Amino acid sequence: MMSLVLTMLNDAVFSAIPAVGFAMVFNVPRRYLPYCALAAALGHGSRTMWLSLCLPIEWATFLAAALVGVVTIAFAKKHLAPPLMYAVAAIIPMIPGTYAFNTVIGLVQLTAQAEMSPELIYEVVSNGLKTVFILGALSVGLAMPSLLYFRSRPVIK
Repeated sequence: MMSLVLTMLNDAVFSAIPAVGFAMVFNVPRRYLPYCALAAALGHGSRTMWLSLCLPIEWATFLAAALVGVVTIAFAKKHLAPPLMYAVAAIIPMIPGTYAFNTVIGLVQLTAQAEMSPELIYEVVSNGLKTVFILGALSVGLAMPSLLYFRSRPVIK
């Protein structure tokens, strides 16, 4: 249990750093940078928790992105700022760079070989689909709380 807490804390700290960096690239005002870091730390830390509970990475990313969406709506209401100002920088540490990189490297290897190996094709398709599903989970998970919160009509009549 203690190792999970330390892993989540480590994950939270090291996901807040790139979130602040990207927030600075996106010209987020300095006073809002800690909120971007907090949203990233909560999102990535919660994804680590879900992964430790044996949830697939796609579902863990979806739940973490939904948490980031809810948290950034609360920050936006508090500061009268757009939620995406916090959210975009907060979800960047969850982008599946390793899977995308392995997909591209596999594609390059496929084009360089004279004959196609089934193992390499499986690896390329697997990493490519995982990349697409994680990116979809990020976008839907981040958008869903805003869609539910900013509705013009009630969800239940």
